[in-house]
Amino acid sequence: MKIAYCIPALYNPSGMERVLTMKANYLALQGYEIHIILTDGGDKPPYFPLEKSVQVHQLDIDFEEPYHHPFWHRVWLYQKKMKALKKQLNACLCELKPDITVSLLRRDVNVINQMTDGSPKVGEIHFDRLHYRHFTASWMPTFIYSYVQKWWMGKLIRELKKLDKFVVLTHEDAAFWPELNNVIVVPNPTSFFPDTVSDCTRKQVIAAGRYVDQKGFDRLISAWQKVSSRHPDWVLKIYGDGGGRESLQQQITELGLNENCILEHSVSDIAVKFQESSIFVLSSRYEGFGLVIVEAMSCGLPVVSFACHCGPRDIITEETDGFLVPEGDIDGLAEKINLLIEEDHFRKNMGKMARLKAENYKMEKVGVQWTALFESLLKPERK
Repeated sequence: MKIAYCIPALYNPSGMERVLTMKANYLALQGYEIHIILTDGGDKPPYFPLEKSVQVHQLDIDFEEPYHHPFWHRVWLYQKKMKALKKQLNACLCELKPDITVSLLRRDVNVINQMTDGSPKVGEIHFDRLHYRHFTASWMPTFIYSYVQKWWMGKLIRELKKLDKFVVLTHEDAAFWPELNNVIVVPNPTSFFPDTVSDCTRKQVIAAGRYVDQKGFDRLISAWQKVSSRHPDWVLKIYGDGGGRESLQQQITELGLNENCILEHSVSDIAVKFQESSIFVLSSRYEGFGLVIVEAMSCGLPVVSFACHCGPRDIITEETDGFLVPEGDIDGLAEKINLLIEEDHFRKNMGKMARLKAENYKMEKVGVQWTALFESLLKPERK
């Protein structure tokens, strides 16, 4: 079977690029012919390595260029590039003649249903609906902003209805697309499942993510003040990078937590850091999926997470492999962390169950769901 994926670029070290690379490599090793069609990035190499058999096609449209121009010129130039995308993508697909074409719902979703190659079209989204196509424009009058948001989402829904299948990451998010009858849930795979796991004996709690408001580390630090007052011998380490580091460090200092709340830089092998810890905490205000939960579980860590939209509810089984704390309940977050610190047997057993849960997200298990979907879309004459 020949599969064509459409994505802007592969040179970014982001989650969408990482997951696509994992799936492409897995399918290639299963004997699929995989093509990835790009619009941006020029000759920059993929950040994550691809199997040699995976073929990359660069349309070189460069959607970054409009952002270097004034607003109205930017609008005109963007429309010009969208016309080029429609023409070049269609030519590429007609030449490749894929059995199935998959859009990762970036700019190509606006033209993917107009392609004439004849292949079934699948869309896969790596965000939740509430935060997809969300933008801020404080300079824009409220009524105009509301109209633009409604128009933009309405246009997306019309395109999604035309797809053969629309893949979302969680059952929770699937319920937020009531207009569609082509929705299917396939989670993201974990990027690792190490042989070595934590024994959950070290007095260390870990969190990981970008230092941005979404990740809610300010809330975690506030909760940690309450934990630290009862367990001053335990340490919280937060791994990440981003512009919010300075304000978080200031909060830590003001709360007197410099000795046992440490902001670390991101590391290339976060699995090692998970293995050195005993509890993982997710304090996000929202997630598209929350793959870091699964990654921590794969290292044998129990999880304490806000029940934020969207992802933790799909992954965590309450009081079995983790805790779901009501969104924004800082006292509740501290309480559950304290419980796991104080109950050694409970913490260790929950870590073992978390490891078992993570097996469901191995690439080979998620890959089977994708291959089953692809097989179901093949027309009888193609089988």
